[in-house]
Amino acid sequence: MWLVLFRTVAASLSLVVTVARLLTQPAQEPSRADTLSFAVIAGAYILTVVTGLRLRRGTAGRLDATVTVVGDVLIATGLVYLSGGADSPLTFLYSLAVIGAAVVLDWRGALVAAAVSTFAFTMLLLITRLTTPVDAVAVPAARVLFVLGSNALALVLIAVLSGYLSRQLSATGGALSQSEADLRRLGRLQQLILSSMPSGLVTCDAERRITFLNTAGSGILHADPGTCVGQPVDTLLPGVASLAPRSTRGELRVRTPGGNRVLGLSVSPLEGEAGALLIVFQDLTELRRMEEDLKRTDRLASLGALSAQLAHEIRNPLAAMRGSAQLLAQEQSRDVVVTKLTGILTREADRLARLVEDFLRFARPPEPQRRPVALDALLSETVDMLRADPLAREVQMEVRTPEALTAPVDPDQLRQVLINLLRNGFQAAGPQGTVRVALARAEKEAQIRVWDSAGSITEEMMGHLFEPFFTTRSGGTGLGLSTAHSIIHAHGGSIRVTSSPADGTEFLVGLPL
Repeated sequence: MWLVLFRTVAASLSLVVTVARLLTQPAQEPSRADTLSFAVIAGAYILTVVTGLRLRRGTAGRLDATVTVVGDVLIATGLVYLSGGADSPLTFLYSLAVIGAAVVLDWRGALVAAAVSTFAFTMLLLITRLTTPVDAVAVPAARVLFVLGSNALALVLIAVLSGYLSRQLSATGGALSQSEADLRRLGRLQQLILSSMPSGLVTCDAERRITFLNTAGSGILHADPGTCVGQPVDTLLPGVASLAPRSTRGELRVRTPGGNRVLGLSVSPLEGEAGALLIVFQDLTELRRMEEDLKRTDRLASLGALSAQLAHEIRNPLAAMRGSAQLLAQEQSRDVVVTKLTGILTREADRLARLVEDFLRFARPPEPQRRPVALDALLSETVDMLRADPLAREVQMEVRTPEALTAPVDPDQLRQVLINLLRNGFQAAGPQGTVRVALARAEKEAQIRVWDSAGSITEEMMGHLFEPFFTTRSGGTGLGLSTAHSIIHAHGGSIRVTSSPADGTEFLVGLPL
C-alpha cells in the first residue's frame, strides 16, 4: 500500500513538472518526447489504480506484486530514456524498484528485480546506440560500459542490502505481530478472570479516583461501572481511605441501593503508579447474619434451659398459693374485704400462670407436627381472622399470594408466628398505616414477607429483637418474637428483619419446601 501511495505521488509530481515545462515553453506542437512522457505517467496511474483496487478488495497476491515491480522497472526505463539515457539523472529509479521488490517479494524478488532492471537498462542503451547515427553519438563506448557496469553493481548491492533489511523487517514484524496477539490474548484472559472472580475489585489512582470496577463488585454494590469510573472512591466505599495507609484487611459497612452491606476489604498499593490502590472486597453480609443467628440461637438455648428450670420452680409454689387463696375465700366467704383480696390474689396468680406457660412455650417449644399445608390458604385465613382485631382498625391490609405453595409445617405453630408478626405490624403502622403480607417461592424455600409502613426499628434494636423480654410496647411480655424465632428455627427455617423509615419494616420468614 505504501508503494502504491509512493507511485501515486511520484506520478503526480512528474505530471506537474511536465505540464509546467510545456507551459513555460513557447507555443508549439507537443514533441514525441512529451507524448511519451504523458504515456509513461498514464501507465503509472493505471498500474496504481489497478493495484489499489485489488488491495482494497483483498484479492491482491504475489502475482500482483510481481506485476507491480515489473511495471515500476518499465516506468523507470521510460523516465530514464526521456531524461537522457546513459547520462540520465533518474537511473536511481531502478534502485527504488529493487527496494520495492525487496519489500513485497523478499530477497529473491530483489535480486530478480535487479537483474530485470540491469537487462532493461542494457537494452535501453543498446537500442539508443543502434538507433542513433554514428556521427551523432556523443558518449564513448567505454563510458557506456562503465555506466552500465556501475549501475548493475549498484543494483546488485542494493538488492542484497534491501533483501537483508526486508528479511529482518519481516522477522521483526512477525515477532511483533505474535507479541500483539499474545497481549490481546492475555488481555482477554485478564478480562475473563476479572469478570468471573466472585470477589469485588476496585482500582483507584493517586487522587483516589476510581479507574476500574469489575462485574462482581458492581453486583455487590449495585453500582454501574460506567458511572463509577472517575468518581472518588469514598463515594463508593465510604471510609476506605482510612485503611489505605496501613495496607491491611478490615471490615466496612456501606449503604447500597440493595440495602446495607458488610464488606471484608483488603487494601494494597497498586504496582506501577505511585499512590494508586488495589481494593479487593467480599460481601460478608450473609456470613455475619448467620453468625448473629448462631450466637442468638446459642443465647436463646442457654436462656431457654435456665428459663424452663426457673418456670418449673415458680409454677409449683404458684399453684399452692392459688389453692390456698381459694380455700381462704371459701372459709371467709362472709368477709367482703377478704373475698376481694383473695379474688385479686387468684386473678393475679392466673395471670402469672399464663405468663409461666408462655415462658415455658418459648423455652421448650413443642416439636412441630409437620404435615403438608397450603401456605396461601393459611395466610388468607389468618389475615381474615385478624381483621376484627382492635389493633387492625383503620389499618390498610394487603395480601399477595400469586401462586399456591405447599410446605411441611405445623399449621398451628405457623399461625401463631403470623399472628405475632401481624399484630406487631398493626401496632407499629397505626391508623392510616399499611400492613402487607406476601408469599413467594425462592429457590428451595417458601418466603413469607410481613411488611409495615412504619419502619420504626432502629439499628440498636435490631440486635435484641428476638431476645426474650425485650419489648418497646407498654404491657408487652417481649416473648412474641422470641417464640416466633424458636418455632421457625424448629422448622429448619429462618427469620430476618430489615427496617428503615424510608422503606418500612419487613420480616422475612423462610420455610424449606
